[in-house]
Amino acid sequence: MQTSRAALGVPAPGNDALVSLPPPQQKVVAAVYKFRDQTGQYKPSATGASWSTAVTQGTTTILLKSLEESGWFTPIERENLGNLLNERKIIRSTRAEAEQLTGKPEPLLPSLLFAGIILEGGIISYDANVITGGAGLRYFGAGGSGQYREDKVTVYLRAISTSTGEILKTVYTSKTILSQSMDFGVFRYVKFKRLLEAETGFTYNEPSEIAVKEAIDKAVQSMVIEGMLAGYWRPQTKEALDSPIVKEYLQEKQDAQNSDIHGQIMAQRRGAIGISVAGGALRYNGDYSDPKITPMAEAGLRFSTRSNLSFDVRVGGGELSTERNFQQKIVYGEVDVNYNLFPMLAHTPYLQIGAGALSTGGNLGDALGNVSFNNLNSYVKAGLGVEFMASKRFGVEANVFSSYMLNDTMDEVQRGRFNDYYWGGKVGVNYYLNLFK
Repeated sequence: MQTSRAALGVPAPGNDALVSLPPPQQKVVAAVYKFRDQTGQYKPSATGASWSTAVTQGTTTILLKSLEESGWFTPIERENLGNLLNERKIIRSTRAEAEQLTGKPEPLLPSLLFAGIILEGGIISYDANVITGGAGLRYFGAGGSGQYREDKVTVYLRAISTSTGEILKTVYTSKTILSQSMDFGVFRYVKFKRLLEAETGFTYNEPSEIAVKEAIDKAVQSMVIEGMLAGYWRPQTKEALDSPIVKEYLQEKQDAQNSDIHGQIMAQRRGAIGISVAGGALRYNGDYSDPKITPMAEAGLRFSTRSNLSFDVRVGGGELSTERNFQQKIVYGEVDVNYNLFPMLAHTPYLQIGAGALSTGGNLGDALGNVSFNNLNSYVKAGLGVEFMASKRFGVEANVFSSYMLNDTMDEVQRGRFNDYYWGGKVGVNYYLNLFK
């Protein structure tokens, strides 16, 4: 438990993109009169009203620092111009008195720089609790939990020509602010009359000042590149217009046009036709007791649409058995309909319903040999799954499902109120042959 010494401020994440901009042909003299928090937002509090502001009120100073770090601007003092003018009056008065006393002429003060552009704007939005969530697990008095919250700050910046008053460019950027907490604990009897209790945890709040600095850095970077592409100011060489940092910005700008409010890129990621293979396990539930978990495998085709729906045609095989008395190999074929909750994202949960038929046998050969229209057991199916696109063509998915037989003859015993059914879980990959255009 020791105090820390004062240290130099660390750069905001992403600051390297600002300081790595190509050098300018000539620096632009820029004035900033006022660049402040325009939200009036107070810091959110769960215990009651808080009179602390949610974001820093010194964003003019942050913007001036970002302008200096970019290497493209010569910032001049305008926020406290009255103080500067008063000081210059004092200098003139002192020099005039010295000239009267000594009779020697004193040098004149140089003229103040005038700005080529004025930068205006500010923090125009602070949204608290944009996303909140958490999870926890406790078992026999031991476990842990975690919670998180995301806030969002948005910055607008515009450049105004001092000669014409024309607004040259307006850009805006946003940055999320993360708060999270985790705790672990145990509370249980370890032996008679001996109770163990322990807990630990931590809370992390991303500094709002660093988040604001990162958003302003991004706004200045955007302003430099946008003005450079529009010809308002020029880089030192024409090749700079094709530099990697400019190409990355243009790609990011294009991605932003296809993103949702949370910054996730919305695109048609899944091809019209895909090949699927999967492996997993089955658990029999029928008229025999003591079911076992047994392996399964399947393959099939997936047909995607431009909507939330996709269709699977699958064939597979596995085993249904208990600890004793019952063991059968199965071969099945089915058709499934999937409803994808987020079809335009890389990851999407989905709901699944389907129907199919299976053939049984003492071994896999018998099951295949019994496949005929007269010896098939029909079933309906429901499941839940999630798919993640690891690349443009490869998707990885996990799925749990339940298949309910339409009759009670699969295990050759008819007993109880319900028909035979089985549970399953699988992990697989999907390879999409072609993409939507």
